Amino acid sequence: MFSHVVVGSNDIDRSRKFYDALFASLGGKPGQADDKGRLRYVHRGGLFMVTHPIDGQPACHANGGTIGFAMESPEEADAWHQAGIANGGTSIEDPPGLRQGSFGKLYLAYLRDPDGNKLCAVHRLPAE
Repeated sequence: MFSHVVVGSNDIDRSRKFYDALFASLGGKPGQADDKGRLRYVHRGGLFMVTHPIDGQPACHANGGTIGFAMESPEEADAWHQAGIANGGTSIEDPPGLRQGSFGKLYLAYLRDPDGNKLCAVHRLPAE
């Protein structure tokens, strides 16, 4: 459904450290910078980018926005969460764990990146 997700950053080097660690925890590769200094991560068929805002204004997070990353297991979600905390992210919401919602059972872990963007690791458990 989506072709890519882009978040803004006020400090690309700080973001590189954070997102390189997140993607490494999933077996992904470090971000690659293009000629405009934007970071590009390609993993499991998805494209995620980090950039200074094009309009020259400071980057800020979306109030109410969340970017979800698909996880293959609860253990992968936990590793992703720990990598984020260890590299400048902040744990938010409830601690990582199982939730029952309108979409069934989910294992969720939430972070804010160093620029305040809300991220979520999501592992969907099979229906019983």
